[in-house]
Amino acid sequence: MTGRRLVLVSAFTALAFSILCALGYWQVQRLAWKEQLIAAAETRATAPAVPLPPAAEWPSLDPEDYEYRSVSATGHFRHDREVHAYTTLSEPRGSSGGQGYWVLTPLDLQDGSGSVVVNRGFVPDERKDPATRQEGLVEGEVTVEGLMRAPQTGSWMLPDDDPQRNVWFTRDPEKIAAVEGLDGPVAPFTIDQVGPAPPGGLPQPGETRLQFENSHLGYAITWFGLAAALVAVYVALLRGHLRRN
Repeated sequence: MTGRRLVLVSAFTALAFSILCALGYWQVQRLAWKEQLIAAAETRATAPAVPLPPAAEWPSLDPEDYEYRSVSATGHFRHDREVHAYTTLSEPRGSSGGQGYWVLTPLDLQDGSGSVVVNRGFVPDERKDPATRQEGLVEGEVTVEGLMRAPQTGSWMLPDDDPQRNVWFTRDPEKIAAVEGLDGPVAPFTIDQVGPAPPGGLPQPGETRLQFENSHLGYAITWFGLAAALVAVYVALLRGHLRRN
């Protein structure tokens, strides 16, 4: 290896090492941010329920600030606009599990300011039809307690929603409002009801799991590992050069 080539290799190694370390450090920062976010969400989920944010504040809400916040809302269910989102409940807290659906029902708020889509809970596949669980279609004014959830929109990993068959794979209140023709403001979030179960036990509430994707530590280890491997290769190359000269 000529002296000029060694200089170029050294410069490239230094640049690549700096980039890899910067990426690793960035993932460490992201890890700290995600851990704070998870801790905040866990605190919100276990805190006493607070009133639902007023409709005037809905456009400015940030999911990072409200995800899993425990809230209460009073109103009337629109059972004629019930939507079914496919799911598989592998570890149910209640008596029903397996393949089935989340029952998403608009709740017209008592003050007339708008409506919010409530995930009332799980029903097994054979109880998808509301006619099979008439006793659970609660009428009149109700107060719902649950956890605020950010909208779940579509992705390449999910099948397309099929509103004609009332089989959904997302929980997007904006899309639900458009398809179901809901009037007035609709909250840009949903509420996962935590209980109690309605007469008959279905839909089965309280099945929300606090789930967060947190791969930042693995990414950081990968970037720092690549930086260390790059240094090892460079040192081996440099030693070979020195032995030959």
